[in-house]
Amino acid sequence: MRRSFRFLLRPTARQVAALAACLEDHRQLYNAALEHRRTAYAKAGVSVRYGDQSAELKHIRADDADGQGRWSFSSQQATLRRLDKAFGAFFDRVKAGRAPGFPRFRGVAGSTRSSGRRTATAAGGTPSPATPPRPTCGSRGSGTSASTCTGPCAAG
Repeated sequence: MRRSFRFLLRPTARQVAALAACLEDHRQLYNAALEHRRTAYAKAGVSVRYGDQSAELKHIRADDADGQGRWSFSSQQATLRRLDKAFGAFFDRVKAGRAPGFPRFRGVAGSTRSSGRRTATAAGGTPSPATPPRPTCGSRGSGTSASTCTGPCAAG
């Protein structure tokens, strides 16, 4: 039997800023890798694959230690794999004779994930509408009985 757990993120303001910065750097990595593939094919007719870009990632991280170098190498590889998957799906659609839909550049507003789901947006860091409000009474984790709470956490 396979079990899965889902956790709701309720980041602090500093964590929201860090998540937004991480998401922005992953978006820039995705767009740079897409541009690299397009340019290499347009100018030299060379196909750039995931393995080539993953090998270059080590040098990119070394050159930009305060930017791309501060994030997890494996999460950046996942971003490159997602681009490779988009190209694979594109070529599968071309072979099948369907409308291809070439992989697109990611804008700030449309970028909502690095390699997983988030509960805050990249632009402002405000929680999504699906995220319930944080308890304001402070009874959670403070040792106070939930039965004495009259705040929004009293039901949960």
